[in-house]
Amino acid sequence: MKPWEDKDLELLFQLNAPEMMEHLGGPESNEQILKRHQRYLQIGEKGCMFSINPFPGEAAGSVGYWQTVWNDESVYEIGWSVLPSFQGKGIASHAVKALIEKIKAERKYKYIHAFPSINNPASNAICRKLKFNLISECEFEYPPGSFMQCNDWCLELE
Repeated sequence: MKPWEDKDLELLFQLNAPEMMEHLGGPESNEQILKRHQRYLQIGEKGCMFSINPFPGEAAGSVGYWQTVWNDESVYEIGWSVLPSFQGKGIASHAVKALIEKIKAERKYKYIHAFPSINNPASNAICRKLKFNLISECEFEYPPGSFMQCNDWCLELE
């Protein structure tokens, strides 16, 4: 994985395909994608976004983390997305695991939360595999203005 760059805009458009956004409220408009890209480029001290590149010159998806407040506590939230042709090969698990190690090294917050849709078995399996604890099912606003049922997975950083 490598830090998000301007040239990763094309990847973001690929990740916005209907089948990729099925559990995230549907595809975003071109304008929303361009705004998202700018947020990724300018995330600064709040976190970091990465493109997942398992092979030279080949982008498979994205993974990132950002500071948020959940239940009145400052935590990191983590998220990922892998293109269909790369799914089922352990690429997302490997990228999320590597990112967790990076976050641990920062020693900033005690917890990382992930909020996959209750209807997304692959992302929930990654959370289980990486030893996140399932806290509860919850209503989560994503994208802004749209609510979805998610699982609140939490990983305590040591």
